[in-house]
Amino acid sequence: MKHAALCRLIGYDFSQPKMLQQALTHRSHNADHNERLEFLGDSVLNCTIAKHLFENYPDLPEGDLHRLRSSLVNQQTLAILAQQLNLGQHLLLSDGEIKSGGAERPSILADALEALFGAVWLDADFAAAQQVILGLYIPFIANIDLRSVGKDAKTQLQELLQGRKLPLPKYTIVETNGKGQAQIFTVACEVEKLNVTTRGEGSSRRIAEQIAAERAYQLIQNNT
Repeated sequence: MKHAALCRLIGYDFSQPKMLQQALTHRSHNADHNERLEFLGDSVLNCTIAKHLFENYPDLPEGDLHRLRSSLVNQQTLAILAQQLNLGQHLLLSDGEIKSGGAERPSILADALEALFGAVWLDADFAAAQQVILGLYIPFIANIDLRSVGKDAKTQLQELLQGRKLPLPKYTIVETNGKGQAQIFTVACEVEKLNVTTRGEGSSRRIAEQIAAERAYQLIQNNT
């Protein structure tokens, strides 16, 4: 199968390969693209994460559950998970999108991952889609500090470092590609005292900084 490596990573084999192909097709490539599947995937994702949080965090009030879900079901988190799957390597994009870095653009990666969830739902059933989603999300959720619910990644990283009496991280624009709405920023986040440097890519400097901060936060948490 053309995308066997991706299927192994998500733990699901498609009985209808065309469904997977559509999920990986950006609208710039052809008319049989993934936007409708993205709509479906967004629904199953929200429902799955809401149910998981409700069942596994019985002491959290409604407001905290809502903020925790919002911190998980967003472009930033989806893009990080998509990059862990090397999803960009599998996407079908126009030549123009490829040249402008579309395969690494957080918005395109996030949309494609949601489309992938929708495709699993249609190829099998709701339970199969839930299993794929939780397989990706549970390890990610396990690293979340519930005291930081609702806080963005830069704030979480700053508080983590301050708690260890370490200097604040340094953010530097490494490069920019593309023009106008297609512009992509790459930002480095450096925590010098811990010898940690991560990168984030996004359609704005702010988004890129948040992604780089999230990666640094996870890296520091996982290594201590």
